[in-house]
Amino acid sequence: SKDLKGAMEILIEQKRQKLSTVEKLDEHMDFASQLIFAQNRGDLTAENVNQCVLEMMIAAPDTLSVTLFFMLILIAEHPTVEEEMMREIETVTGKQELQS
Repeated sequence: SKDLKGAMEILIEQKRQKLSTVEKLDEHMDFASQLIFAQNRGDLTAENVNQCVLEMMIAAPDTLSVTLFFMLILIAEHPTVEEEMMREIETVTGKQELQS
């Protein structure tokens, strides 16, 4: 737990340093940036920011996997939707091979 907390602090500090050197902030504004600015304003503590970022990092794989699972089930249960999706993919990609 201490190792993970320390890693989060390092990542947040790296993000803080990056934000201090960018020319256009709007291109780098994400949820972590908003948290850092809230801390700078005094709305959050450093511990609040660390906890929020940690929870995002830990929770994201679980919520993503559950969402993808249900999406695939719904697609499998609705073949006409799957066909429409495949047509749209083919329209966008043409004959190009799909890549990750």
